[in-house]
Amino acid sequence: MVEHRFHRLAERSVPVVLCAANHAPIACVWPLEGHHAQGARLNAQVGAARPLSKRLWRDIVAAKIRMQGAVLASAGGEAGAFDLLARKVRSGDPDNVEAQAARRYWQALMGPEFRRDTGGDGVNALLNYGYTVLRATVARAICAAGLHPTIGLHHSNRGNAFALADDLMEPYRPLVDRLVFNLSRDGTETVTPEAKRVLAALSGFDLASVQGMTPLHLHAARLAQQLGAAFQAGKGELDLPRAPEPLVLVGLGREGEALS
Repeated sequence: MVEHRFHRLAERSVPVVLCAANHAPIACVWPLEGHHAQGARLNAQVGAARPLSKRLWRDIVAAKIRMQGAVLASAGGEAGAFDLLARKVRSGDPDNVEAQAARRYWQALMGPEFRRDTGGDGVNALLNYGYTVLRATVARAICAAGLHPTIGLHHSNRGNAFALADDLMEPYRPLVDRLVFNLSRDGTETVTPEAKRVLAALSGFDLASVQGMTPLHLHAARLAQQLGAAFQAGKGELDLPRAPEPLVLVGLGREGEALS
């Protein structure tokens, strides 16, 4: 029965993403025939011109920094410099404005003693879990768009199977940060089952876009499709996420507020 369903999907040129228990993609089944765009899209991704990739990375970084500023402002922090930093990002971000913003951002949001540690516990563990969920959401969108998650715009570590997912998830990451800030504010300091539920629900959070309010997972799916089209056309723009209103961020994930 399962084999028959795979055959039916392949006949209709539908890619199938296989996910592990943590919802992260581990394989993708792409039809070999009948999908005229599949080969063209992958070839376009591999052969994407560096100026296009660098320009798209500039836009991604600027969107992330603006989202960080919105998160800080919603937490009562001073965020004026972040709009200025976003405007300073050049093609490819050669000045590493992203890192400059990060140095200001973490201590302003989480306190002067906070240090981001991918192997840490407490708030760091909550951040790690939230990013894992977000990465899986974006990686699934990339595979469904006919792109390969290993071939990134900026991230290029040979051991990273999800370099492109790490690129495209950047503007969404501050939403995880604000959600973790809210969890910590309400007394959650470990990755409890309830914290996992709240963090996983972020994929349904509504974001403003040119097509109206869209759940994050659909926004990411459309973003991946736009990227594939840009690769094929050699030009194009991405409808990157826009910062929500401060009150929405304040209530993010709190008793289901803003995530229902």
